[in-house]
Amino acid sequence: MIRPATVNDVATIRAMIRELAEYERAVEHVRATEEQLREALFGEHPAAFVLIAEDDETGEAVGFALWFPRFSTWTGTRGMHLEDLYVRESARGGGHGKALLASLAAICEERGYERFEWWVLAWNEPTIDFYKSLGVEFLDEWRICRLSGEPLRDLAGRVPAVLDRTSAS
Repeated sequence: MIRPATVNDVATIRAMIRELAEYERAVEHVRATEEQLREALFGEHPAAFVLIAEDDETGEAVGFALWFPRFSTWTGTRGMHLEDLYVRESARGGGHGKALLASLAAICEERGYERFEWWVLAWNEPTIDFYKSLGVEFLDEWRICRLSGEPLRDLAGRVPAVLDRTSAS
C-alpha cells in the first residue's frame, strides 16, 4: 500500500533517511533532525512531500519517496524532483519501489507535471538496472553542481551592493 506520509511518520522517515545514507555510504552527512523534518514536511509552507510504502500484511512502513516540485523555463511547467527513494532491504523485490514510482508518476499526470527527474549514484548498478527496466532516460551530458560550506559562504559574500536580498526570494 502507498499512502501520503503524516506527521506521525516523521521518526520513521528520519530512520529510513539514515538507512538510505548508510546504503549510499554517506551516513556522516545526515544532519536532519525530526524537528526539521516535521517543519519541512508538515509546516505552514511544506518544502517537500513524502509517500510511504507499507507492507500489506503487517502495515509496517517499508519504504518512502520524498519529492518536491520544480519548474522548467523551457516547458513553462512544473515538474517533480525525487530527492529520495528508499525501500528497506527486507522488503526489496516486493514491488514497493515500483509502486512508489508509479504513484509519483500518477501525481505528475494529475498535476500536469511534464518532467519527473532524480539522481542516482553511478556505482549503484542494481538501481540503475531497475530504472532502465522502467524506461528511464539517463541524461549523461548533464553534470550535478553543488556549492556548500565555505565556498557557498565565500560566494555569498561577493553579492553586489545593489542587490536587494529580500526581493530575491
